[in-house]
Amino acid sequence: MARVLLALVIVVVAFTVYALVDCLMVPKSRVKALPRIAWVFIIILFTPIGGILWLVIGRGRRSNTPPVRAMGPDDDPDFLGTIRPVRDPDDDEHLRDLERRLAETDDEQDNPRAER
Repeated sequence: MARVLLALVIVVVAFTVYALVDCLMVPKSRVKALPRIAWVFIIILFTPIGGILWLVIGRGRRSNTPPVRAMGPDDDPDFLGTIRPVRDPDDDEHLRDLERRLAETDDEQDNPRAER
C-alpha cells in the first residue's frame, strides 16, 4: 500500500510541475479566465485540482490559422515589380571599354607573335 501511495504522490507532483511549467511558458495571449499569477497560485495551492483546472479552463487553444508574418520588401512580388534598375551612362561606356580591351587580349592570345 505504501508503494502505491508513493507512486500516486510522484504522479501528482509530476503533474503539478508540468502544469506549473506549462502555465509559465504559454504565451500571454493563450492564458484565459484569470491572470497568469492567479493560475500559478491555483495550481500550487489546489494540487492536483489546480493543474486540471489550468489545463481545462486556463489554457486557451492554439489557433488554426498560421501567424501573420511580416514580409520584407524583397519578398513582395508587387513591390519588386515596381523597381526599375537605374542605368548610369558612364557604366555603359565603361562596360564597352572593358569588352574592347578583353577582345584585344583575346586577339593577342589567338595570334601569338612570331618575333619571339
